[in-house]
Amino acid sequence: MGLITMHTGGTLYKYNNFQVHSDSHQFLNDLRKDIEKKLGFDAIMRVRTSTGFRATDFLGAIYMNNTTDVEMAAVDCDKAVTVEFKHDDKLNEDSGALIQCAVLYTSMSGQRRLRIHNLGLNCSSQLVDVYKSCETDALINFFAKSAYKAILSQPLKTVREILVNQTARMLACYKRNCASPSAVSQLILPDSMKVLPVYMNCLLKSCVLAGRPEISTDERAFHRQLVMAMDVAGTQLLFYPQLLPIHTMDFNADVFPTAVRCSEDRLSEGGLFLLANGIHMFLWLGVSAPPELIQGIFNVPSFAHVSTEATILPEVESPYSSKLRAMIDHLQSKSPHSMKILIVKQREQPEMVFKQFLVEDKSVYGGASYADFLCCVHKEICQLLN
Repeated sequence: MGLITMHTGGTLYKYNNFQVHSDSHQFLNDLRKDIEKKLGFDAIMRVRTSTGFRATDFLGAIYMNNTTDVEMAAVDCDKAVTVEFKHDDKLNEDSGALIQCAVLYTSMSGQRRLRIHNLGLNCSSQLVDVYKSCETDALINFFAKSAYKAILSQPLKTVREILVNQTARMLACYKRNCASPSAVSQLILPDSMKVLPVYMNCLLKSCVLAGRPEISTDERAFHRQLVMAMDVAGTQLLFYPQLLPIHTMDFNADVFPTAVRCSEDRLSEGGLFLLANGIHMFLWLGVSAPPELIQGIFNVPSFAHVSTEATILPEVESPYSSKLRAMIDHLQSKSPHSMKILIVKQREQPEMVFKQFLVEDKSVYGGASYADFLCCVHKEICQLLN
């Protein structure tokens, strides 16, 4: 089924243990979003560049019969194609680097149209300028799609080793050529790439690359199809979920709470946290959560009375309920997929599933914590510099 959606411009949806009473709301929302999308049909995309560099690889829900034409049976606002460029000649700092992306497609009204995007980029002979302007989110999108493509033809262990090695080489290059002189044992990260190791560790712990026997083939295939068509914002959120402290929110203000780091250390017994990654959504309740907050959101007197069976929050006439539901609606509107809300209570069995999404911690299935992965990368960097 995955190949059909990949080559026809469709979207794959997966509902685990589908039950009408708990999953129908999510299914209907997905169906509504899919029907309301604006589509372009029979699309052909070509990327042209100025001299000095060229497009060498295209990654996405696409079909290629030659090395230049990207064919898509259908394309919509939720599909993105990632392009790899190779710098193979001298670039001019005065004229810069020019890219043109042209897409010929048929509109929903049957018109044949051409959409063209032109982009001009600055060039620099200084490596430090390259690191300053680096977009880590775009890098992770590229590395994820490259790795997910590679696993079809290379052993999983090899793909994982390549990702770690590429991370270490980028950071070692910065330390050798751009950073102020320091001891080899000192870890120095460029400002624009400080989050690269944590994102890379999240990618390695993803279900496609984790290599865990507990994960079904269907689950791996679904996530692979999902990521191959994702844009930069989508992969950023998928690999590093938002963790929002609901109990700190000003329920009378228009702003949402600031996200905290995705680690169990940030949770508190007296708190409520909303976690979302574009596919899944959890509302975690601490055992000592304020009764007035529980009452205002669930319309029950205490933590013990909250049911974890519900997948939709009740509409309660209180500022707590209104603000939380507005926040959830906002997050849902930003995601191509509808997220089913799972209510998780501290120290109960379903909390194990929730903790898998606390990506900075060591995974219950053996994935490294962020701190451990950083030590591993640091060791690789030291070996390269020596």
